[in-house]
Amino acid sequence: MQLPFFVYGTLKPGESNYARYLVGQTIAEVPAWLDQGTLFTEGPYPFLVCEPDLARPEERVFGTLMTLRSSVYALVLQDLDRLEGYVVGGTQNLYERITMDVQTEHGPFRAWVYVVGTQMLAQIRAGNLHKIPGGNWTS
Repeated sequence: MQLPFFVYGTLKPGESNYARYLVGQTIAEVPAWLDQGTLFTEGPYPFLVCEPDLARPEERVFGTLMTLRSSVYALVLQDLDRLEGYVVGGTQNLYERITMDVQTEHGPFRAWVYVVGTQMLAQIRAGNLHKIPGGNWTS
């Protein structure tokens, strides 16, 4: 099954990696948000955190729900995994790719979401990254 992707950082329209990885590869790009999530950063890109001790129930992360063209899905998935430092079953992943329910004005959609990996989560808990207020990251 080819799920859409929820993007909230450098892959959003207008951000640096959108042109490199997603321009011309989508059939739909819809504003979306994720409930009970928050963003942290240490510089050029954000990390999505959904752990209950770090993200309050009323917090949201805003982004875009991207539906890829079927003909390029596998290739773009591979490229995005590489960009996000994600390897299936990996223990050193920068991000983890999981499925989550994402909200849109048309209702909820199941989507792939890249969330913070365990090593960066430990850095966040140690206070080494700062929280992005409002749940909307821009470069």
